[in-house]
Amino acid sequence: MAVLDAPVERPGRVKSFLRLVTIEHSVFALPFGYLSALTAMQVNGGRVRWLDLLLITIAMVGARTFAMAANRILDRRIDARNPRTAKRELVTGAVSVRTAWTGAVVALVVFLAAAALLNPLCLALAPLAVVPLVVYPYGKRFTNWPHAILGIAQAVGPVGAWLAVTGTFDGSGPAWLLGAAVGLWIGGFDLIYACQDIEVDRQIGVHSVPARYGARFALHASTVAHVVTFALFLWFGALVGFGWLWWIGLVLTAAAFAYQHVVVSPTDLSKVNRAFFTANGFVGIALFVFALLDLVVRLGLRP
Repeated sequence: MAVLDAPVERPGRVKSFLRLVTIEHSVFALPFGYLSALTAMQVNGGRVRWLDLLLITIAMVGARTFAMAANRILDRRIDARNPRTAKRELVTGAVSVRTAWTGAVVALVVFLAAAALLNPLCLALAPLAVVPLVVYPYGKRFTNWPHAILGIAQAVGPVGAWLAVTGTFDGSGPAWLLGAAVGLWIGGFDLIYACQDIEVDRQIGVHSVPARYGARFALHASTVAHVVTFALFLWFGALVGFGWLWWIGLVLTAAAFAYQHVVVSPTDLSKVNRAFFTANGFVGIALFVFALLDLVVRLGLRP
């Protein structure tokens, strides 16, 4: 009697879609949204508004999920021509284009609904926040600096979180500083990340700083971006009155930035993923934890 092969279990559409958008990477942006929101709460009464934090979480995850899905859909033919990305779900067929579009639309609706529940200003600005999320995938087709568009998209998070709490632009200066810092941080790392694809990008006509100017220039530009990022973190902390706990977090952040730039060089890009997962994840979490401690211990933020 023939032995039948056991059926191969295929993941469900939802699970495959979440893998497509790397939902776990939301952890990189959320700490800065929380930092901005909690700082705004401390400035405006000193009490945590848990419903606002929940809606901010839903809005940020929804926006990021939409952005990632749109990026994967629009880039699927480019991804198919790059050995590094050729196993992504839309290329292999693990996720259909229809499923990806469905997930993207659902995520967009969730984002807009959360914005509407926060306050009228957030709802009015929500369509503007979507613009860089859609433009970014096209950026590599017409500019050598798509990393700047990604930076703008990332800068929206802290600004939006502050406005979600206050409902007004008045007094939002710290949020713009934090947003600029986050945008430069992510844009600077994207310069490093894009170095992996220099030769392929040149062959298939994808634009980026590394493809146009080389890895050495891109890594130097990333260093400059991260130096400015650190200066903006310093300015933000001084502006909102953070104390010694925040500065400890900044020392750890400086060490993470230094590690990121030491382990990656123009002649050795093998540790780019380590820099991404280790250094970038650490930066967001460390800064948020020490800022939260400072808000609670020194500045009197109350649950």
